[in-house]
Amino acid sequence: MIVDSTIAALGLGLAAVLGLMTAVWLASLVRRDAGIIDPFWGLGFVLLAWLHLAASPARTARAVLVAVLVSVWGLRLSIHLFLRSRGKAEDPRYRAMRERHPEAFPRTSLVTVFWLQAGILWFVALPLVQAIRAAIPVELGRLDLAGVAVWAVGLFFETVGDWQLSRFKADPRNQGKVCDRGLWRYTRHPNYFGDSLVWWGLTLIALATPRSLWTMASPAVMTFLLVKVSGVALLEKGLEGTKPEYRAYVRRTSSFFPLPPRKSGPT
Repeated sequence: MIVDSTIAALGLGLAAVLGLMTAVWLASLVRRDAGIIDPFWGLGFVLLAWLHLAASPARTARAVLVAVLVSVWGLRLSIHLFLRSRGKAEDPRYRAMRERHPEAFPRTSLVTVFWLQAGILWFVALPLVQAIRAAIPVELGRLDLAGVAVWAVGLFFETVGDWQLSRFKADPRNQGKVCDRGLWRYTRHPNYFGDSLVWWGLTLIALATPRSLWTMASPAVMTFLLVKVSGVALLEKGLEGTKPEYRAYVRRTSSFFPLPPRKSGPT
């Protein structure tokens, strides 16, 4: 019975994010801008958290806590991405796809951009299902508190990193330069590192409930994507070619985990 209800909740969540991303895709066709998907990434998690809470048979303190934590993180991220993209042209990644296959782009973008991100979003959010729907333990414990602490550190790195980079880019004197100040002095991607920590923190809260080890797959995949696929690796492909200082920055600065800057590196 419990397994059946969980499967139903997972199906409902998948249908919800697919519906959300399909609606955003329709809007992107009108605006001719597939980049509008980015601000909806965080909102998709907020939608799932409250959907699972509304359908949960046991609304524990843990369930409410997780929904609130996800909302704080997701809304902050969505607002940041919206403000960052406001008034700008379509993201070069999507523009290149559109130019390569102009006639097929609408249906191609639906599958490879909007539905793909919906599927990834749904998978990454699996710990939310466990944490929100679990009926026991009723009270919060040490693992829950550890999860909140890790989440808070992650939110700090992501928020402060984004803020520091925005301020750096807003100064015309920094045109073409590399941001190596603040958190960016210790990691080339404090925002991605923070994003990863947020999901490890939420997963720790899920691990406070019985039969929850399976949820560790989600933050593991999220971290892999951030480091090797859609985050660090993708972004740095273009930076080395457009910013002369970036190679030196790479040699002295950790790519992901915050570490003291290296005094020198291989040439």
